[in-house]
Amino acid sequence: MDLSGAHWRKSTRSGPDGGQCVEVATNLPGIIAVRDSKIPHGPALTVAADEWRAFTGSLKSAHAVR
Repeated sequence: MDLSGAHWRKSTRSGPDGGQCVEVATNLPGIIAVRDSKIPHGPALTVAADEWRAFTGSLKSAHAVR
């Protein structure tokens, strides 16, 4: 899959020193791409946008229960 047009962003919770971060691209039609921020030219995981919303929604729900 061609991800050359992806606009990658790191979490606002990422520290200034990089650390263990992932980057997400949400500007691609119908898909979300995820990659390791330390390896920007390495592999990326792609998932359907609706599956990503379900995944992040479940994380938010689990966090709210705490």
